[in-house]
Amino acid sequence: MPHEISPTARALLALEILQTRPGTTAEQLAERLGVTERAARRYVGILREAGIPVESARGPHGGYRLRRGTRLPPVVFTQAEALGLVMAVLDGHPAAAAPDDPVGAALGKVVQALPEAVGRHAAALWEHAAATPDRHAARPDPATTSALVSAAAAHRRLLVTYRSGSGREWEAEVDPWAVVVRHGRWYLLCHSHQADAVRTYRVDRVRAVRQTGHGFTPPEGLDPVAALEENLGVGWEYTTRVVFDAPFAEVAPWIGSPMGRLEPSGDGCVLVGSTGNPAMYAQEWLAAVPFAFRVEGGPELRAAVEVVAARFTAALGGPPLAPAGHAPGAEPKAAAEPPRRVGRQRQVGEIAQEERRRAGS
Repeated sequence: MPHEISPTARALLALEILQTRPGTTAEQLAERLGVTERAARRYVGILREAGIPVESARGPHGGYRLRRGTRLPPVVFTQAEALGLVMAVLDGHPAAAAPDDPVGAALGKVVQALPEAVGRHAAALWEHAAATPDRHAARPDPATTSALVSAAAAHRRLLVTYRSGSGREWEAEVDPWAVVVRHGRWYLLCHSHQADAVRTYRVDRVRAVRQTGHGFTPPEGLDPVAALEENLGVGWEYTTRVVFDAPFAEVAPWIGSPMGRLEPSGDGCVLVGSTGNPAMYAQEWLAAVPFAFRVEGGPELRAAVEVVAARFTAALGGPPLAPAGHAPGAEPKAAAEPPRRVGRQRQVGEIAQEERRRAGS
């Protein structure tokens, strides 16, 4: 940091550092300011003399932080920060391009408050960037999301009222471990006491949230993203087993977590999982994997793959293949309605839509 920066500028920079990095130590503050630790402490003293309540704590989790509820001057954005904020909002919430949208209205207030030199570019980006609405979007209620996040942070058990995609509604007592955003969907990762198992609920389908007064202890070393991914691929009604002739490293990028667990096997690899919709598993997922494979289980998935094979054979003008249980030339049996999932509340089609979006991104 240049030495010609004035003490006032350094004091303001110290304030910005404490705003964005609570718990900053004197050593860290000195490094960011380009001064000695003694000088860094002096700048903290200047802030206190100006009436800004800077608190300090000793120990491994100590450092300087602003007292909760401290009122500060307006936040100042750099041009890169302002443009990045507008881009992130439009990317995650395309409707924000319209000023009458609540998120768009909030973004407009932020852009309006920016200094002219920075705000001009942010306003131009917001006005002229076209955002395509996501027809699969499912925006959760901000108040519900906040209640879930607060309960997870405070380790408070909840009663949640949930409505599935089919319209069935029930109440569950859960320990909310984390709220996870995955491919544009918001999920509550939790432990259900009724099922005594891990569950994932779509936050946009949570109808009500009530605290129970009980606390809980989350699993030690919990990785919410990894736990969610692992939970999405288990608990379906029909088992699946698919063997690939290609090496594990080549196949792995094509396998989404909901398809199951991919493991090395000899010169190839094997995918073991489960599904509630064999037709979707065959048509949407397996058909997209560009490697030779054979289905070793279960019979429902084998039958679904035969139907797909017959369709593609017919598309090339060859004689159609008869699905299992049908005589050659007979009309293939219509695909059954997707079976009801055992012990899980998420719908198969939603996962397929998410994986298609990921593949196209």
